[in-house]
Amino acid sequence: MRIKEALLPTRSTSAVVAFFDRLGCVVTRDGPSVTVRIGLSEVRFVERDFDGSHHLAFTIPTGTFARAHQWLEQRTPLLSIDDRTEFEGPESWNSRSMYFDGPDGQVLELIERRGLPSRHVESFTAADLECVSEIGVAVPDVLAAVTTLRAAGIQPYGNKPTGDFAAVGDIDGLLILVTPGRAWFPTTSRHVADTPVTVNTSVERELTRGAGKSLQPANANPAERAPTD
Repeated sequence: MRIKEALLPTRSTSAVVAFFDRLGCVVTRDGPSVTVRIGLSEVRFVERDFDGSHHLAFTIPTGTFARAHQWLEQRTPLLSIDDRTEFEGPESWNSRSMYFDGPDGQVLELIERRGLPSRHVESFTAADLECVSEIGVAVPDVLAAVTTLRAAGIQPYGNKPTGDFAAVGDIDGLLILVTPGRAWFPTTSRHVADTPVTVNTSVERELTRGAGKSLQPANANPAERAPTD
C-alpha cells in the first residue's frame, strides 16, 4: 500500500518550507498550501490552527541506516531516550528507526525496513528518501477503524491491533491509528493531533478523517480541498 499523497494541516507553511529546504527536499508553494516531495510520495500542508503533533515516517533504502543517521544529525536534532537515537521496531516489522524534530512540533522518523530490497548509496541525501512509510491518524475508536479499513481491503500489519494503537497497510505504507491524547514515541509530551487527515494510497482507496469522526473511505480528491472540521 504505497502512500501517494497526504494532506495535513500546519500552523505555519513558512516553517514547513524552511525545514524541508534544510533537508534538501523538493518543496513547492501553491497559493495557501505547500507540497513536499518525499520520493514517490507527496505531502501537502495547508495552514490552520490545531492542537497536538503529527507523525510521519519516511522509508530509507535497506542498508543505508548508518549513512542516513550521519546525514540527518547534521541537519536537525534527533529525539532520544537515555541517549539512544536508534530504535529497533517490533519483531514482526523487522525494522529500525531514528526520530527527529519536524516543523510545527511534528515527530518525524526515518525507517529502514529490512524486508525491502537493499540498495547501495554512496552518500545519503534527501533524494534517497523512498516514500512516506507511515502517517499517524487519530481516531476515536481504533478497533472500529480497523474494521472499516478491512472492508476497504486494507489489513492490519505486524502486531495485533489494540484499543489505542494499530498499524494497517503493509511494508510499503502504513496508517498508524491511535486514540487522541496518546503521546508519539519516543516522546512523552507530544500528543497526537486530533485533526482531519486525508491519505491517497496505491490501493485506489482515499481515506479521510474529520475531527471527531471515524476514518472512512472517501471520494473527494485531496488536491481539491483543505482539511475542515
